[in-house]
Amino acid sequence: MAERKLPPFRADHVGSLLRPPELLDARARHRAGEVDDAGLREAEDKAIRQVVALQRETGVRTTTDGEFRRTSWHMDFIYQLEGVDPTDQKLAVRFHNTAGDLDFETPALSVHDRVRLGHTIFGDAFEYLSGVSTGDQVPKLTIPSPNMVHYRGGRAAIDEDVYPELGPFWADLTAAYAEEVRRLGELGCTYLQLDDTSLAYLNDPEQRAMVAAQGGDPEHLHEQYVANVNAAIAGRPDGMRVTTHMCRGNFRSSWAAEGGYDFVAEVLFSQLDVDGFFLEYDDERSGGFEPLRFVPEGKQVVLGLVTTKTGELEDKDDLKRRIDEASKYVPLEQLCLSPQCGFSSTVEGNELTEEQERAKLRLVVETAEEVWG
Repeated sequence: MAERKLPPFRADHVGSLLRPPELLDARARHRAGEVDDAGLREAEDKAIRQVVALQRETGVRTTTDGEFRRTSWHMDFIYQLEGVDPTDQKLAVRFHNTAGDLDFETPALSVHDRVRLGHTIFGDAFEYLSGVSTGDQVPKLTIPSPNMVHYRGGRAAIDEDVYPELGPFWADLTAAYAEEVRRLGELGCTYLQLDDTSLAYLNDPEQRAMVAAQGGDPEHLHEQYVANVNAAIAGRPDGMRVTTHMCRGNFRSSWAAEGGYDFVAEVLFSQLDVDGFFLEYDDERSGGFEPLRFVPEGKQVVLGLVTTKTGELEDKDDLKRRIDEASKYVPLEQLCLSPQCGFSSTVEGNELTEEQERAKLRLVVETAEEVWG
């Protein structure tokens, strides 16, 4: 079976990568006022050049900047939308791991004015990444889905004086995203990924109960969310491939939600107008492959079988067996392989080393070569 010429590739990865100690140190010194903005930028540039080389060495064709200029995979983008700002309130999220629970706090957000796009968010970051990618490397930009502006806070985070009804809010939000997509296309972006934990979280009954407690409609929210993404990418330029990544939380090797993709699968796979789905499938929390029966022809499914939550390396034969299981529900030519999530969705990173990260990426590449040729 031939190698895929267009992304997502047979061997791919989600996006974020472990921050090197030198970059973490530069960030800490920047916060303390010991390093100015130019000094931090220089440290980021150097770290990104190194991580682009790491990706090249492991054999993955997709290259990202590891999200090295961000503290968080989503909030650094969302707060740059006009009309959206952090508040003094804290939003608490409880994560889980094999040792117990882990509490995470982030500033709550407020939609206090009409949502618009001012500058091109992450535009300069993408241009730098493009400039340091070489050979057949394809630079990918990862941004949060528009749904992430709504999911955590719900209706309460949106000023009713600005948006008495949610319809105009969705229209403004997706128009801002559509303009962002258009501008990224002008910068030469041919591989864009919309990261969306909400569509995976909604499979968890506890998460649907949270939505209901906020006054939302947990039975149909995923339908609105699919429509939002479709509106955001409807005008994407010819030649731009768009994927989405859906996981159940990724913070310091911990997760927030559980459950297979069954609840959202039919609407998600049959109606979401993306070219590929990066899906978390590294353990029993992810459920089975049966929901993949709804994936139509022409869409790629990137199986996230290699965990980023621990450094232990998976067995190649086990990965091949699971790919074979998935192929009972969606043809092998529509499947790809990747780690289940990023290695560092937040600046803290997961509990593994850079060498283990490198080994995981190599394993994905080697396994894909043996399965698809």
